[in-house]
Amino acid sequence: MLLFTRLLRVRLALCCSLLLAAGCDGAITSAKSEAATVGDGADSAANNWPVFRGNPQSTGVANSSLPPSGKLELLWKYEIENGAFEATPVIVDGVVWLGDLDGTLYAIGLQSGESRWKFVNPADKVGYNSAAAVRDGRVYLGDIEGNFYCLDATHGKKLWAFKAELEINSAPNFYRGKVLFGSQDAKLYCLDATSGEPVWQHAIGDQIRCSPTVIEDRCFLAGCDGKLHVINLNDGKEVGAVAIGAPTGSTPAAAGDFIYFGTEGAAFFCVNWRKPAEVWQWRDEARNLPIRSSAALTDRAVIFGSQDKNVHALSLQNGQRLWNFPTKGRVDGSPVVVGDRVFIGSVDGRIYGLDLNNGKKVWEYEAGGKLMASPAVANGRLVIASDRGVVYCFGAKKEERVNR
Repeated sequence: MLLFTRLLRVRLALCCSLLLAAGCDGAITSAKSEAATVGDGADSAANNWPVFRGNPQSTGVANSSLPPSGKLELLWKYEIENGAFEATPVIVDGVVWLGDLDGTLYAIGLQSGESRWKFVNPADKVGYNSAAAVRDGRVYLGDIEGNFYCLDATHGKKLWAFKAELEINSAPNFYRGKVLFGSQDAKLYCLDATSGEPVWQHAIGDQIRCSPTVIEDRCFLAGCDGKLHVINLNDGKEVGAVAIGAPTGSTPAAAGDFIYFGTEGAAFFCVNWRKPAEVWQWRDEARNLPIRSSAALTDRAVIFGSQDKNVHALSLQNGQRLWNFPTKGRVDGSPVVVGDRVFIGSVDGRIYGLDLNNGKKVWEYEAGGKLMASPAVANGRLVIASDRGVVYCFGAKKEERVNR
């Protein structure tokens, strides 16, 4: 199953990961998400990471803080024998949810690292390579055979299932009482989040591998058909599109009137979605390698990884480079901004903490294996998983546990 998934990743016609930045003097500060997706108030937002990029706008900015770099230590590990993870964890109400490539969704206590429950995919243990999403006591998740599940978050009981025509690499997002996800069958699905009944679907010209980004009543898809699509969430109709010159599977990040993402063509775009029109485009001509990382946005910068082994920060205003940090492997995972630091994993097996203002390394942990997934940050803890079947949790407490 792991080999099968690797092959699928190779044929990924992947999409845009997000670039933004503003060429201003002074410190870069993180932009707060426009809406918390779970619970009410700032406390709920800080304690949860309910969707792939943390919020509906996919900005990759944590509302929670983390301890200083000198006190950020491994708290526990959760190990799956012969397991492998490529998906990003989600965290809600002190529980971590994460699906593996062999078809099991794990619910793990954030504080203890102990198992709460497991859901084994009834479709012959078909695996998961995208993040789950959690809302109103329910967990939503799609698999690589097109099955989309809704589970009870407390016990892991299946509540309903829906079948897409092809593989689901798209993590779910929400709009009002509906759940949204894309599929390689080139369709964006909108289902009633309670019943699973279809509300509408929208087809584009090729596969959808990104997660749908939501702002106001609009959804954004960076497609394998080489276009950014703007969809009206009330009726599923397309209201705009911008040609981007190459396929992409990166999830767009949204802030105000602007969308940021990268492509398989090694370009990073800023698009005004209201017009819609390209604002600026950045390309590293020297390396010219695909961008599969989804961007994180601050008030002045957009940060993302690349297959050129670097983490890049660009000006939100004009796309000019602010800094870059070299790793020893591809950076397909996506960054998370926590205060004045950026955290990101690399295929070199390391998790890096970088200074948001200059890109200098301020923290590092060598996990081993390959880190294809992105971090999730909630309630003062950072969680990430590797392709060796290990989930890592970092925080301030000087204690390490290994759980199975």
